[in-house]
Amino acid sequence: MVNTASVTQFRSAWWLRSPHLQTLWPVYFKKRFTLDLVDEQVELDDGDFLDIHWSKQQSDKVVLILHGLEGSINSQYANSTMHHLERAGFRPVFMHFRGCSGRPNRLPRAYHSGDTGDLAFIIEHIKVKTGRYPYAVVGFSLGGNVLLKWLGETGAANPAEKAVAVSVPFRLHDAAARLEMGASRIYREHLMKSLRQTYVDKFKDMASPLEVDVHSLRSFWEYDDKVTAPLHGFSGAQEYYDRCSSRQYLKDIKTPTRIIHSKDDPFMFESTVPGVDELSKDIDFVLTGQGGHVGFVSADDESSYWFEHRIIDFLKAV
Repeated sequence: MVNTASVTQFRSAWWLRSPHLQTLWPVYFKKRFTLDLVDEQVELDDGDFLDIHWSKQQSDKVVLILHGLEGSINSQYANSTMHHLERAGFRPVFMHFRGCSGRPNRLPRAYHSGDTGDLAFIIEHIKVKTGRYPYAVVGFSLGGNVLLKWLGETGAANPAEKAVAVSVPFRLHDAAARLEMGASRIYREHLMKSLRQTYVDKFKDMASPLEVDVHSLRSFWEYDDKVTAPLHGFSGAQEYYDRCSSRQYLKDIKTPTRIIHSKDDPFMFESTVPGVDELSKDIDFVLTGQGGHVGFVSADDESSYWFEHRIIDFLKAV
């Protein structure tokens, strides 16, 4: 596979030219599907647990799905992608990061953008349950960052046959800064509200190891510096961002991987996009001029949500 990073033809719906409309439209108007799933609580070696959800569809090709910051199985992109993967003949499995399933996890720690350990554990768990490793892993936003970091860390030893990452914050510093600017602050407010509430709910019946008033934290930098970093062994937000940004791992990826990204993603800068010289030969970088953040609402007849077809096309290609 030859890596590419040229702008790909994508025609946004004429009434959704704005990156903010592209980002917000699916959240409120995307069709929801009824999924028939089997829930499983997976016990971890450190005494904590993860909640995952298995499609009942029988297929040898299991596709593991990773959500974004404060996402869940109820996120519109997760629901729709699970549905379309089933229709394409795959067996999707959805993994919740710690504390994201609606139930607080047991340990003080939570999840973060560079936590590949839990992903690796679930990969092995699927192998034990089905007799084979997942055929592919698909990650969105934060989940995409975790996925790309894991692919780079494992290199040629990675057990997945394919991977797809959508709307990835390749440089966490950039995302934290971009979400402090202009209309992008609406996403910061929404996500920060969710993070603060998750923290409060988690430590309602458990003593927090941190002395921090989360209600005073307004930016991602502040939250990551005072909460995410100390809970997960980093000296501060700077070290967390430096060590966990996926852009530095792209050159080491040996698994055929498609990255779907829009230049106008309001969660980051256009300069956040890696150059061709930073990509391994196994990366197919699908870069569009429009699409927002996990939006890609198309004007084409094939589907109103273009990225789902690009995922399926890549996974079905020989």
